[in-house]
Amino acid sequence: MANNKILGINHLLFSVSDLSVSISFYEKVFDAKWLVKAEKTAYFDLNGIWLALNEEKDIKRQEIHDSYTHTAFSIQQEDLPFWEKKLHDLGVNVLKGRKRHEGDKDSIYFSDPDGHKFELHTGSVFDRLQYYQNEKPHLSFHEGHIKALYDRNK
Repeated sequence: MANNKILGINHLLFSVSDLSVSISFYEKVFDAKWLVKAEKTAYFDLNGIWLALNEEKDIKRQEIHDSYTHTAFSIQQEDLPFWEKKLHDLGVNVLKGRKRHEGDKDSIYFSDPDGHKFELHTGSVFDRLQYYQNEKPHLSFHEGHIKALYDRNK
């Protein structure tokens, strides 16, 4: 019987200009395990997340460099130095992050060879909501939806 609800993220797909370069990047940076490789596509397992790459050589990519759009992954606070060193050692393009209030937790921003932006974030949606509720009273909060989110994640 259908429940008519989104069940979660099915997969992430990124358009890349050079599949072999990107395969190497995702294997080395994220320790993604490739499942399938073809001429213009590759599928990976990223700790339970289905990650796909499609090679598309002839598309404009400049807009992605100007956008704040990004994919954020959760990491533990104590792992932040490990990730900073790993990204540096691999020569990854680490981006200047924004100033954060300590309640907003820590992040590292970086990009892949085609400019797709990623964030490694030590906080959760619950941390962010608590910080916003405590520090940003001008924001509007839907208490019913927030309570439902908390209840689902107990």
